[in-house]
Amino acid sequence: MNVTLKVWRQKSKNEPGRFVSYAVRNVSPDASFLEMLDVLNVELVKKGEEPIAFDHDCREGICGSCGIVIDGRAHGPGRGAATCELRMRSFREGDTIVAEPWRAAPFPVIKDLIVDRTAMDRIMYAGGYVSAKTGGVPDGNAILIPKPVADEAMDAASCIGCGACVAACPNSSAMLFVGAKVSQLALLPQGKVEAKRRVERMVDQMDKEGFGNCSNNYACEAECPKEISVTHIARLNMEFLKTTVA
Repeated sequence: MNVTLKVWRQKSKNEPGRFVSYAVRNVSPDASFLEMLDVLNVELVKKGEEPIAFDHDCREGICGSCGIVIDGRAHGPGRGAATCELRMRSFREGDTIVAEPWRAAPFPVIKDLIVDRTAMDRIMYAGGYVSAKTGGVPDGNAILIPKPVADEAMDAASCIGCGACVAACPNSSAMLFVGAKVSQLALLPQGKVEAKRRVERMVDQMDKEGFGNCSNNYACEAECPKEISVTHIARLNMEFLKTTVA
């Protein structure tokens, strides 16, 4: 198939960027969006031009590094898939596809489609962990946890920290990400000891990084490649409120 890619090009965070259009020919409909970028980059290098910079690692929808806004949507059309899982058959022959980086102040552009998402790492450093020494891996039934609780904790833990929730939110809110990370620990007995300190520190760091507040837009849930539920934002608010009365 043949498409036109209109992609954001920016040499560094200190230089202005602009959209540049490229014709991409004879791409397999079964190729991923990132494989299409690989094909285009090979052609650009052959011409002596600078290849398009983009983040990627596992290309299996696990690492969360591949986020691109495609045709105005974080990770592109469809639901429940990261950019690396998006196939070119999702587009039509002759389409013009617009690709740009996450647009959020806490995610400054490094180059082209790559943004600095270490703000999310700093939120995790602030409290998204359990500091108790747990020793070796215990048997699965050593700590009795009701299956609905364990399932909900695992659903929250499936967050890959890609930042699509921030990119999709009109307020650049990171509350779905923070809510998922708080939720996965708040639900389990191992995480309850540090619950108060955890939510205080993570919310404080989230605010310091410049992320906006949630206004119940629900775009975060719609664009999350792991389909994390906004109910985790409600739990984040509940856990934070507990700190004011405890």
